[in-house]
Amino acid sequence: MTRVRLSVAERREELLRAAVEQIEARGVAAVRIADVASALGVSNALVLYHFSTKEKLVAEAFAYAAEGDLAHLRRLLERRTSALRRLRAAVRWYAPTGQAKGWRLWIEGWAACLREPALREVAGALDQQWKAALTRVIGEGAAAGEFPCPDPAAAAWRLTAFLDGLAVQMTSYAGSLSRAAMLEWADAALARELGLPSLDESDPRPPALDSPGNRPPT
Repeated sequence: MTRVRLSVAERREELLRAAVEQIEARGVAAVRIADVASALGVSNALVLYHFSTKEKLVAEAFAYAAEGDLAHLRRLLERRTSALRRLRAAVRWYAPTGQAKGWRLWIEGWAACLREPALREVAGALDQQWKAALTRVIGEGAAAGEFPCPDPAAAAWRLTAFLDGLAVQMTSYAGSLSRAAMLEWADAALARELGLPSLDESDPRPPALDSPGNRPPT
């Protein structure tokens, strides 16, 4: 069968998608240029033309996969509602209970970062973007009086560290905790970091802030 001729950008995206699939299936250490080439029916030389080394291919594939999830996170955090509602939606999506990030890919990436500087640089920059996005919205909510969080950056770090650790456990030992329990723990972690006693299911704004004139914008 004759292959459709792709533009450079289209070919690179095709190779990155295939690399992500191969990394998830085989792991960073085991995946080879030949695996990506074989999955698409192209030559090793074509892959190396676009990505001169396996290390560069892996780093760019990791960034490609993560950028899609970062874009979704930003959409959740830019909704026209209270900061608390936005944060709760983001945390519940980020937690290892649904479709946030390919957790297996991230865990593979974290392990490989110990040995591969190129991947460490990419993953570190992406991680900082996640934390910065959460920090900004936590700061907005604190400034608006929605919750008493004195250090939004520290809260974002602790919150993501908790969720990342939970994801490692749940990815490595699937089925050890129910989805309902994970969501409950995610809500509790968010409430704790924001200085709230709990998150109300019907309206996540704390009752003390619901008085007229002191209600956050929705």
